[in-house]
Amino acid sequence: MRLVLASNNAKKLAELRTLFEPLALELVPQAMLGIAEADEPHGTFVENAIAKARHAAAASGCPAIADDSGLCVDALGGAPGVVSAHYAALERPIADREDQRRSQDIANNELLLRRLQVESNRRARFVSTLVALRSASDPEPLIAFGRWEGEILPSPRGDGGFGYDPLMFIAPLNATVAQLSPDLKNRHSHRALAAAQMLALMREVWHLG
Repeated sequence: MRLVLASNNAKKLAELRTLFEPLALELVPQAMLGIAEADEPHGTFVENAIAKARHAAAASGCPAIADDSGLCVDALGGAPGVVSAHYAALERPIADREDQRRSQDIANNELLLRRLQVESNRRARFVSTLVALRSASDPEPLIAFGRWEGEILPSPRGDGGFGYDPLMFIAPLNATVAQLSPDLKNRHSHRALAAAQMLALMREVWHLG
């Protein structure tokens, strides 16, 4: 089965391809089909994931899956939340997509640290919501959630991952997410937890092997 991924994030695609290996799925990023990214106007992860999956399914005519994920920090009332990827405003756009993403990640991390500077409560969680649709008009979306608890460090550690990974310390693993190997991250992450739920739903409802 071809499943269109409603994202152009190369690192997210790599993670999800690994996580969905147990099923016979061809996970295709929407950019390969010439599909632009959908608007994400909603205030919750689940609403945005549904909107993105519906957009990709309508444009491709194929089943689609979307991940809407981010960081929720207790002391900030759940912020940055659904705007995690664009928390900080960049001064100017950058032509190369991956350079733009790296610059955005740095700016986001710096803004988060400034806003937490005087906070003693640094509890936070990574949240992932996966939505899969058989078609744009599918009345029964499959919805899976994953939450990964941690705390925000005062400075980054590690070179791996992306986004807020260098700041997110996972106490049971005694490391930031950016210090974990890809294999270890894919066993414990919010996206891994959501993907495990989604695999079970696809087997049960879509009868995939």
